[in-house]
Amino acid sequence: MNKTYGALCFLAAITTPLFAQAEDRWTANLYFENDLFTGTDLNYTNGVRMSFISPDVDSFLTSREEAYPWVNTLNEWLKFIHPSPPKKGEQFVQRNMILSAGQLMFTPTDRDRLTVDPNDRPYAGWLYGGVGYQARVGDRLHSVELNLGVVGPLAKAQEAQDFIHAERDIDLFLGWDNQLENEPGFQLVFERKRRFQITDEPIMGFIDMDFINHWGGSIGNVSSYLNAGGELRLGYRLPNDFGVSTLRPGGDNSAPGLGNPLDRDWHVYGFVATDVRLVANNIFLDGNTFRDSHSVDKEYLVGDAAIGAALIYERWKLSYSHVFRSKEFKQQVEGQAYGSISLSYSF
Repeated sequence: MNKTYGALCFLAAITTPLFAQAEDRWTANLYFENDLFTGTDLNYTNGVRMSFISPDVDSFLTSREEAYPWVNTLNEWLKFIHPSPPKKGEQFVQRNMILSAGQLMFTPTDRDRLTVDPNDRPYAGWLYGGVGYQARVGDRLHSVELNLGVVGPLAKAQEAQDFIHAERDIDLFLGWDNQLENEPGFQLVFERKRRFQITDEPIMGFIDMDFINHWGGSIGNVSSYLNAGGELRLGYRLPNDFGVSTLRPGGDNSAPGLGNPLDRDWHVYGFVATDVRLVANNIFLDGNTFRDSHSVDKEYLVGDAAIGAALIYERWKLSYSHVFRSKEFKQQVEGQAYGSISLSYSF
């Protein structure tokens, strides 16, 4: 994970001169999710992700197209994901490239069991790197993202969990020898978002309200699904961005200042959000794709509901979401809850 993070920092450093102009900034996003926020330690038990979002590719192209034609070529290839042509008075506000790396881990309920529990999910880890591209027109944002990595012992989920549990004096999970086998993983994700302003004038002079919907899907041996959902926000000086995302593919949309000049005022709001997925395959429940492994009978319809708050000041954004997830497999006794923290900084 440290090598992957180092590679991301190196890529951001060498590509910053390609994009940077006086008014443009990179944004670094750090996501951390864990069910210890809710007092449990099971199922989806931990997730981390670091991503870097580039400045506006469009403004880069207009000034340096001849120097770096590969960016223009990439932009041409990805025109199919652009929102519909701008309406009168609209312009492309953002075209961004995204570099990311992350790790997810999943465990069954019984941490002391050494053998496979046929009625509980497999041990599994997923370590990946990703590259993404997003385009915004007015109140619409389209994103595409490709994640490549590995599922299995090479994902180092056991080592990461054992280290944290040892540092915090928490009992170790003893059944990691039964985790899914090593398998290359890929996931191609598309997601569309749209923002609707509910209040033309602030309520009581200072409270704004808006709604952001999304729909999309994923295809790959890691997971394939169709998804849709929305987020209702209420607060002071709502930013002109696309909300708070938990650590899910296609979620890098909340860069500070996205469409806004960075200012010295506070932005504070609360939100409720949902996401519903129609799942075709999920390697963390179905087991390995090309060899025999432990698996469970997954639920084909899975939903998340979240409530939380976000705070933005100058280049910083901090948010917390409390997420409630429905049952993911038929043998699961009940749904799960976990906490999700994200921290963003524009530089």
